[in-house]
Amino acid sequence: MAGDIDRGMRMDREELRESFESLRRREFGRLDRLGQVYLDYTGSGLYAESQIEAHTRLLADHVLGNPHSVNPASMAATELVEEARARILSFFQADPEEYVVVFTSNASGALKLVGEAFPFRKGSLFTLLQDNHNSVNGIRSYADRRGARTVYLPLSPELRLSREVPIPPAVQEASLFAFPAQSNFSGVKHPLELVVEAQNLGYEVFLDAAAFVPTNPLDLSEVSPDYVAVSFYKMFGFPTGVGALLARKEAIRRLRRPWFAGGTVEYVSVQNRIHQFRVDAEAFEDGTLNFLSIAAVTPGLEFLAEVGMDRVRERVRQLTEVLLDSLRGLCHSDGSPLVEIYGPGDTTDRGGTVAFNLRGADGKIFPYANVEGAASVEGLSLRGGCFCNPGAGETAFDLPATEALRCFKAMPQGSFSLDELAQCIPEEVPVGALRASLGIVSTEEDLRRMTDFLGRYRDQSVPG
Repeated sequence: MAGDIDRGMRMDREELRESFESLRRREFGRLDRLGQVYLDYTGSGLYAESQIEAHTRLLADHVLGNPHSVNPASMAATELVEEARARILSFFQADPEEYVVVFTSNASGALKLVGEAFPFRKGSLFTLLQDNHNSVNGIRSYADRRGARTVYLPLSPELRLSREVPIPPAVQEASLFAFPAQSNFSGVKHPLELVVEAQNLGYEVFLDAAAFVPTNPLDLSEVSPDYVAVSFYKMFGFPTGVGALLARKEAIRRLRRPWFAGGTVEYVSVQNRIHQFRVDAEAFEDGTLNFLSIAAVTPGLEFLAEVGMDRVRERVRQLTEVLLDSLRGLCHSDGSPLVEIYGPGDTTDRGGTVAFNLRGADGKIFPYANVEGAASVEGLSLRGGCFCNPGAGETAFDLPATEALRCFKAMPQGSFSLDELAQCIPEEVPVGALRASLGIVSTEEDLRRMTDFLGRYRDQSVPG
């Protein structure tokens, strides 16, 4: 019986491999024609050829105008925008009676909308994981300005949420808890159960799903955060410049916008100096929506739905397993590891984003920027830096806080760079890393080419 199960699992793996490689040939053939190895899916997804063809046909077959009118071109655009709004709710299994979709420029725009309008006050808490994108960290500026207290929850050495420090109860209303469903630094999938846990402690919850939803299904009928941020270019490459805030109606009605704009108000009186906001999503969509790009969201979501998000998740999990094994297998002749991986060493509760550095035969770390540059010459798209996630980076690199603060204060505004920081802190402490992130049409051959490239650093020492 065990043998039958093993054979079934191998068949599933082989079927997935063949299916996704066929998809790559059909929809993403430009990768192989150009000899490109793209391993930056957490930076941006790639668009399928059929998406572009569908959008081109739509533009050629319609006359589309500013949605804020009842003329034919305006109404046609409005219909496409509302179709996209409904498709987003359906894709994420969000009840339209419970959730609304606010179109933004990206996930950062969605986070800013909530941050600036959230009713923080003295006694409120803004609690978040140390592992968060800077667009989440930035909400603390609004919290600080209104007298709320910001609390960071620490990470374990594996860059998971440490449970040594409990989530503090929100003793007052207007407290916000924020976390990423998947880390854009380490690939850690933080438990979605945190949503209910934090809500039971009195928080409204903001789920940053930008790095999660490109390769994982998100079902908002099972877990119901108050706010969710996504960027569509990260999910399917095109269009850029369009994201969304999915918000529970009862939550978005508690927000208080600090300004108003065209399209967000029912009326404005100059002589009486009064205005009245529209309801729900319309109160947060400033000016004219990017309606031509929003029209491209529906084909993108339909493309992912046709492929199947469960299948994408499993394919990425399998490839992540291969990648981690391959990186661990890279060693110097004396047996010391060439690659230092930050975060989990297996695929348990982790996605296809892997941060790492290369250690020379002398034990020193190769500057990530040098490796990234050499990879680019070989047609390898990796990413280097701290990935706008300083909290995870500080934990991963064991960056000494006192030394780092001294260095930060020594750099005048406009002069900061990670290179300058590296010159200031102790030599053995890295300030950035390399990141390989897998996506819908990554292949074993992509991983082989990357590990072959990294293997060239075997038995080399760091220059100078």
